[in-house]
Amino acid sequence: MALVGSYVGLSKQLVLIFPVFLLAWLRFGIGGLAMLSWLRKPASEAPLDAPTKRLLFLESFLGNFLFSICMLFGVSMTSAVAAGVIMASIPACVAVMSWLFLRERVGSRVWAAVACAVLGISLVSLSKSEHLAQEVQGLSDDLAYKNAWLGNLLVFCAVLCEAAYAVIGKKLTGVMTPKRISSLINLWGFLLVMPLGIWQALRFDFSGVSVSMWLLLLFYSLAASVWTVWLWMTGLKTVPAAKAGVFTVMLPIAAAAVGVLLLGERMNGLQMIAFAIALVGVVLATLPEKSSSV
Repeated sequence: MALVGSYVGLSKQLVLIFPVFLLAWLRFGIGGLAMLSWLRKPASEAPLDAPTKRLLFLESFLGNFLFSICMLFGVSMTSAVAAGVIMASIPACVAVMSWLFLRERVGSRVWAAVACAVLGISLVSLSKSEHLAQEVQGLSDDLAYKNAWLGNLLVFCAVLCEAAYAVIGKKLTGVMTPKRISSLINLWGFLLVMPLGIWQALRFDFSGVSVSMWLLLLFYSLAASVWTVWLWMTGLKTVPAAKAGVFTVMLPIAAAAVGVLLLGERMNGLQMIAFAIALVGVVLATLPEKSSSV
């Protein structure tokens, strides 16, 4: 989750160079080359049945394809700090989806956590500095006001996709190895974005991309498609989905840290309050319940 947060923040630099669909296609392509040997079915693994194939498609469509598109378009319209605050709602969303689809027990504190997440998102969306941050990047004040709310909304859609990714991944780890899950969902992502990726590639000047941006693209591709997926799926084999939501707190923290420390963004008082409220929601959603004494 710390790696996810870091590439969420750093991807803001990549979307200034690459069109979004081309960037996503390159990410899946580079990741796929790194995982070619993982596609082979282990001898101990049963053949894929229809329900598992559907879950693999949904895992890639929601967690890879839609998450990448919503996140990349979203961070291009808002700041990495704002994206970090909004993504602090992931643990609550994971807990709610675990209750709905995995029948894991979720108490009243989770519903309070959802309220905290909504309040935190509302505060950061109303922050004037979000619009000013866009203006510093060369956008007009009017355009910034129009785009900031849409960027925040898209990042929240990415949150829902990430939560679904965690829940579906928990079911997949019961029947497949983490490496094979990682390679298959990446392959689906590559195929899904291919038509739009090729369309943008034919109109893109690759010679204008600096070496540093190619290196950043390499890190983004390996982190997003290989390292984070394998680590997450390996952990989900032994950790309940709702408890895994605890660790998604590292995503918004890392994204905000990248924005402040590496991208020169500033965190104002309202954003700090929003972040604090969102993290209160994290605590409410993930703190273990006290066991009653007999």
